[in-house]
Amino acid sequence: MKKQLFFAIAMAVLLGLTSCSKPNGHLVGVYHKAPKEKAPYGMLFIPRGSFNMGANEQSVTWGLLPTQRHISVDAFWMDQTEITNGEYRQFVEWVIDSIVRTKLLREMEQVDEKEASKWFKERANYTLDGPVIDSVLNWRTTIPWNAKYDEENDVKTGKWNAIQQMYFYGPDMIEKGQINSHILIYKYKFVNYDQAAIQGNEFNPYINGFNPQAKVRVDSSWINEDGSIGDTVIIKPLRHRSDLISTKIINIYPDTMVWMRDFSYSYNEPMMHNYFAHPGFGEFPVVGVSWDQAQAFCWWRTSLYRNAQQPRAQEWRLPTDAEWEYAARGGRHNSIYPWGAPYIRDYKGCFLANFKPMRGNYTEDGYLYPCRVATYMPNDFGLYDMAGNVAEWTVTTYDDELSRFTLDMNPHYNYKAKNDDPAIMRRKVVRGGSWKDVAAYLQCSTVTYEYQNKRSASIGFRCVRSYIGK
Repeated sequence: MKKQLFFAIAMAVLLGLTSCSKPNGHLVGVYHKAPKEKAPYGMLFIPRGSFNMGANEQSVTWGLLPTQRHISVDAFWMDQTEITNGEYRQFVEWVIDSIVRTKLLREMEQVDEKEASKWFKERANYTLDGPVIDSVLNWRTTIPWNAKYDEENDVKTGKWNAIQQMYFYGPDMIEKGQINSHILIYKYKFVNYDQAAIQGNEFNPYINGFNPQAKVRVDSSWINEDGSIGDTVIIKPLRHRSDLISTKIINIYPDTMVWMRDFSYSYNEPMMHNYFAHPGFGEFPVVGVSWDQAQAFCWWRTSLYRNAQQPRAQEWRLPTDAEWEYAARGGRHNSIYPWGAPYIRDYKGCFLANFKPMRGNYTEDGYLYPCRVATYMPNDFGLYDMAGNVAEWTVTTYDDELSRFTLDMNPHYNYKAKNDDPAIMRRKVVRGGSWKDVAAYLQCSTVTYEYQNKRSASIGFRCVRSYIGK
């Protein structure tokens, strides 16, 4: 009896162990453990959810309003504050460094091979034909910005000309020692997935290739001999995946003249000189940046992250119109302002954002111009300055009928305007109101627009990144 009981228990254990293992010859799937996505530095998690998108009350112009509609938005990460001068300056200085290192490399290759080796490192790219050595910039070598410059000798030998060319000189020089912002260009590439998604452009498994009629429309940019940027649109057959790649080149320096250009008969010259350049404004939101420049910043930020060998993640980008409004409401479905209340003052009578409180009185809220980011209280998601301070670019193209043709799940419309397109196609949605706007523009639902190539003293931006996970 004891032997039979022991045998029964042993069989039960054996069967249990067998059932826990994957059976041979059956569909068991291939599953990999997904690492939990870490919060990107300076960003907050915005959970997926739904809300009533659209105006809660009468519009700014007291006109008829489109009806509200219920929208669902997936989770994403969002910058807790607007991009500051200090953060954008990191982009500018990276571009400066990359340009001067490239110039030094080219100079030293002609003058001194040993000296040139300081400015690049060898990297082997393995191909089917064997390894190919590329010159890659060496970021560890210190740039000799303060090296003594012998004009007669160094011009003759070519040594250090690269550093001198980084400053305004000749007829362009007004003040000695000013970095030449006209040469600060950034080049990046991106894949036109919208072209791949066009009906007829899909990969055809029955012919193991793209359809013979498939065509794509992509951007192409280049630098002319005089230093100007040329760009055009290429319409070409889709034969390879690389045919979907566009190239963009843009000068990335903010337009500091907006402080004088935007305000006629107003003395703002000190802001023009100091707002971006002076360290005292480092924690203030960057302005004078176009939609195209903000896009370039997002691509650079993604490249910066990936080149640091960080875990793979989605790219940084501008928020969609729906994402921005959802984040601004902070989980309050029918809130007029990001702080939830229908009023612009708290119970003590203090204003809740930086805007234009009264006619001719910009200082009643405590500030004349933009203020330091995160000065006012955040909304329920923890986001600062979703109303006032500076208005913010979104990726969405402005259209009066936007709410009628976009989907109710992650609504999105971004028409990539080309050079030959009419100006009306270059309008991008701007949200949040600014330091120079009245309270009506601070409402979560208020929608305005600006042309993507325009720059303003009242428009900045913040980035988002799609969340990967449950």
